[in-house]
Amino acid sequence: MITLDDMEDMCSLTREEIAQIAAHDHVTEAVAVAGIERLMHEHGGPHEVENRICDDIRAALHAHDLDEARRLFALLRGFLAAHPEAVRGG
Repeated sequence: MITLDDMEDMCSLTREEIAQIAAHDHVTEAVAVAGIERLMHEHGGPHEVENRICDDIRAALHAHDLDEARRLFALLRGFLAAHPEAVRGG
């Protein structure tokens, strides 16, 4: 049987990125992994992941939670470094 760890190891995102997308989408991490992998292979999919993280940064800033906004910004920088196609929307 495949475990969540196995799924996360096969995903193109880090565990922290997976957890953030799962929280953003209000789904389990297992469901998030399946959606992320599909999305990352679609045209504009990486840009959509970037948008979700940016949405969470904006929400943290509106809530005046600067620590969370900083954490999410660091997460976004790591995501963009690993997936530069997200910036171009491709």
